[in-house]
Amino acid sequence: MLSYQHLYHAGNLADVQKHAMLGYMLDYLMRKPKPISYIETHAGRGLYDLSAAEALRTGEAEKGIGALSGDLPRDHPYTLALYQIRDAQGPDAYPGSPLIARTLLRDIDRLHLAELHPQEHAALERALSGPGVAIHRTDGFELAQSLCPPEPRRGLMLVDPSYEVKNDYDRIPRFLAQVARKWNVGVLALWYPVLTSGLHQPMLRALTDAHPGALRHEVHFPPIRDGHRMIGSGMFVINPPWGLADETRRIDRLFASARKR
Repeated sequence: MLSYQHLYHAGNLADVQKHAMLGYMLDYLMRKPKPISYIETHAGRGLYDLSAAEALRTGEAEKGIGALSGDLPRDHPYTLALYQIRDAQGPDAYPGSPLIARTLLRDIDRLHLAELHPQEHAALERALSGPGVAIHRTDGFELAQSLCPPEPRRGLMLVDPSYEVKNDYDRIPRFLAQVARKWNVGVLALWYPVLTSGLHQPMLRALTDAHPGALRHEVHFPPIRDGHRMIGSGMFVINPPWGLADETRRIDRLFASARKR
């Protein structure tokens, strides 16, 4: 459960999809002057160095943000956060979702971030500690249950586990159903891998049956190396903000343009 480290994968194609959608959703929620809550169940370290040996070993960032950054609209919230962080941290810096959220959100907003891995938790504290940010070294599913409904009531939860714990696929539909009952106005966003084995499919069928109004979006790409089981990336969003479907079509065009090169 504590073996996964996102540094090997930071800035990959899955991150581009996830972070573009996250940036849009947060920007939409902030169009009203009211404060929001942001909850992340599996936060990671928040800030990644793409020149580190771990990132260079897989080469995933080069095929992800390295290939697509020039195609992203300069005024997109994701792009604005990325360049603001690189201006401060250097050209090889890449923000994880908690740092993207912290960069985009306002002083009136509140962040709750959970991370169990001891080294990742320590790095997260170094990257994000400050007013309005609560960093928890605890199980993210349990934290979310204890917080919901949060105060402020408006807001977004990102659920982004590594899925190294196989029962996550069974646990997540029950977890999201419970959170949705407690926090019926919250935007609940789940990231999941698209796998050659189809292991994710029963989870998605359960989620779709329980939340027929949710938005589901997937991008597909070649395996990063021979034998790699992940061939795509998905987001399942309960209570999707207005305009998110249009955003997913822009992401589709971005990925289609990259495939033609």
